[in-house]
Amino acid sequence: MNIILAKQILKHQFGFDSFRMNQQQAIETVLQEKDCVVLMPTGGGKSLCYQIPALMLDGLAVVISPLISLMKDQVDALKSNGVNAAFLNSTQSAAQQGEVFRAIAGNKLKLLYVAPERLMQTGDQFIDYLKQLNVSLFAIDEAHCISSWGHDFRPEYMHLAKLKVHFPNTPVIALTATADKLVRQDIMEKLELNNPALFISSFNRPNIFYSVEAKRNSYSQLLNYLSKHRNDSGIIYCLSRNSVENLAEDLKQDGFNALPYHAGLERTIREKHQELFLKDEAKIIVATIAFGMGIDKSNVRFVVHMDLPKNIESYYQETGRAGRDGLQSEAVLFFSWGDVIKMKKFAEVENNETQTKIMLKKLNQMGEFGDLKTCRRKYLLNYFSEETKDICGSCDNCNTKYERFDATIIAQKALSAVKRLEQRWGTNYVIDFLRGSKSEKIRGEHKEIKTYGVGADISKDNWFDYIKDLIAQGYLKQTDGQYPVLTLTEKSEAVLRGVEKVELIKVKIKEEKKASLVSEEVQDYFRDLFSNLKSIRKYIAANENLAAFIIFSDATLIEMSSYLPLSLDEMKKISGVSDTKAEKYGNAFLKEIKGYCEINQLESRIHLKVQKRERKSRPKKNSKGNDTYSISLNMFKSGTSIAEIAESRGLAKSTIETHLVRFIESGEIKLEQIVPSEKIEPIKKAIRKLKPGFSTAPVKEFLGDDYSYGEIRAVMVSMSKE
Repeated sequence: MNIILAKQILKHQFGFDSFRMNQQQAIETVLQEKDCVVLMPTGGGKSLCYQIPALMLDGLAVVISPLISLMKDQVDALKSNGVNAAFLNSTQSAAQQGEVFRAIAGNKLKLLYVAPERLMQTGDQFIDYLKQLNVSLFAIDEAHCISSWGHDFRPEYMHLAKLKVHFPNTPVIALTATADKLVRQDIMEKLELNNPALFISSFNRPNIFYSVEAKRNSYSQLLNYLSKHRNDSGIIYCLSRNSVENLAEDLKQDGFNALPYHAGLERTIREKHQELFLKDEAKIIVATIAFGMGIDKSNVRFVVHMDLPKNIESYYQETGRAGRDGLQSEAVLFFSWGDVIKMKKFAEVENNETQTKIMLKKLNQMGEFGDLKTCRRKYLLNYFSEETKDICGSCDNCNTKYERFDATIIAQKALSAVKRLEQRWGTNYVIDFLRGSKSEKIRGEHKEIKTYGVGADISKDNWFDYIKDLIAQGYLKQTDGQYPVLTLTEKSEAVLRGVEKVELIKVKIKEEKKASLVSEEVQDYFRDLFSNLKSIRKYIAANENLAAFIIFSDATLIEMSSYLPLSLDEMKKISGVSDTKAEKYGNAFLKEIKGYCEINQLESRIHLKVQKRERKSRPKKNSKGNDTYSISLNMFKSGTSIAEIAESRGLAKSTIETHLVRFIESGEIKLEQIVPSEKIEPIKKAIRKLKPGFSTAPVKEFLGDDYSYGEIRAVMVSMSKE
């Protein structure tokens, strides 16, 4: 019975048809009032594991969350689904906090979000307050923060062990997206959980494409990348605060809407920048790792690391902020072994040699990831003790062909240098020695060795690549520790004696990734309708002072654009549309969908979602620009009228107008070329009077049959552009 009710809440309160990964098992465990630890990838739906039990159990669920911004986002999202929730933190006035306490006293709340320091402030005063209430469960988010062996240790989390002392019979659910075996054990022990169940979901994020670029001319590479993603939201991570501010300023100068974020900025500025990003009013946040822990923005399409993260856990968590809605997203890392060397000073833990060794090992593993020639996804999953196939088909290495050449002589020079330097020096010194550097760093006696300078004809960067390739193939080995040195291996001797041939990588030939924006379940959707629905979402979000993704995620809008629901009942069959959201926002989106279907002579396709039949593909844009929109554009530019294009292509005139409207925003067509000049001002006046958001239907009803939907849409796009 419990799980039947849980599924009903999942559908009607949150708008999803079925549980994912280990959600159901975790919910059942909490409902049995047992402790559990949940490992689930970012965007996997961890919060439902405690939100659904909170709605089913009597009393108040207390959620311990480390960041104020996350609390607000989660509470806003819950309220949009009709759930009574609130938070207590330092951003609130005394009056606001008093309002929350009154709501608790009146049994009006089901979930309360607090920071760990609030839970334990002023001794046990807040704990004593909670003891007077009926607390149904405790949920500890970002639970890896309790482990000093983890990548984001927070001392205040250590106090959370008191929960089981004061509330021995109240279930505790600890949740995290990143924890290796050592950290998992630490979480269970430090929280003093009572024989907890452990639920580990796959760490795989199949919708993220992982790629690594050499950190040479990284800013130029970044500009080239961003120019292809101007309409996408993204996060760019840098190591230092100065780097963040300088990069954000440079990007602004180059025409990108980028804002800085780091702990050194005033809190009001940080909060403003984060809010602008969450509301899609700023497309790019340039940040240190101070930004994003638990960030709930679902439509981040890319995460770029300009500098190397200090470990795989950090990298996995930070890249996991992309694609939380399940749509195709990208993670780009600019990598240099110089970053590994630079980061080693940050890996040292004062007066703790054991932990320093662990941190250095983690850093070197991050370096290995950057230098991989095999599947990056496999490396990540293996790191978290998860097995997978050797080729994922969705990372740069799986889409790269490596051309090799006979480099036996080059290998002999490198191995000979390491041998003659008595296997006591690091990579940079060996390279300088091979290139015959005149630097004072090179010892005098080393300059007398005949191998000195034998590699002067090869650049430093190429030598670095060759040596890393020799290490990868097992001809050289690099020791651990803060100052690793190069040593020979069992395979080295055969090369030095000239009895084994060595091939090294000459060039990498990258293939363009073939990745769809959407999941396999929804591959046929109307892109112009999707764009219109995003505009409506933005309008509603601005009026309600909410982040756009809280209204509906991109994934939900894509489903609407694919299945074309034409009633509230049909709308509720779309993933992410709860009963509350359907009643509150459904009609605004239905108007747009109905208008679009009327213009394009389409019917609802909701039956395709229910039966999951195979769908025909819509025409897709290709490199020659012969998609249906470009065909209409090219014919129009050649002087063919809209009516003539429609007749020639066997399409409705309104469909051709819809095709051409998208090119007003890009500047390829002027408004006056589509809409007669005498109609423009009346349409503008009607839009200003009716304030319909981005829905054309009310304006069409007001103006009558002399005005087409296409003309109205064209004016709306032009006004939006202005």
